[in-house]
Amino acid sequence: MPKKSTEKVYTPEEISARLAASLPDWTFAGGHIRRRYKTANWPETLMLINAVGFLAETAWHHPELSASYGWAEFSLMTHSAGGVTDKDFELARKIEDMARWQPGSEGGALEGKPKG
Repeated sequence: MPKKSTEKVYTPEEISARLAASLPDWTFAGGHIRRRYKTANWPETLMLINAVGFLAETAWHHPELSASYGWAEFSLMTHSAGGVTDKDFELARKIEDMARWQPGSEGGALEGKPKG
């Protein structure tokens, strides 16, 4: 049987405060912090899922996910701790930074996909 985590599990009030302060597009529901990202099409949905999969596997912390043609939703909680922990907030921040990044938004040589 897996060992129970000793990580701090945040209360709903603490979770709401942290989300409001640093991850305002994420919500807390059903014991998870969640975020749904809209995408332009199925290939972009799959690319987002694969990118988040890479982050999650590297961190060894795996979100629940659901998806359709134009969206993907990620839900995080630390199962071994029985609630939301720092692992969830940190992975959500990584997901947010990666998913919202747009080539060309910071200058530099990366321009993004051609329009049209």
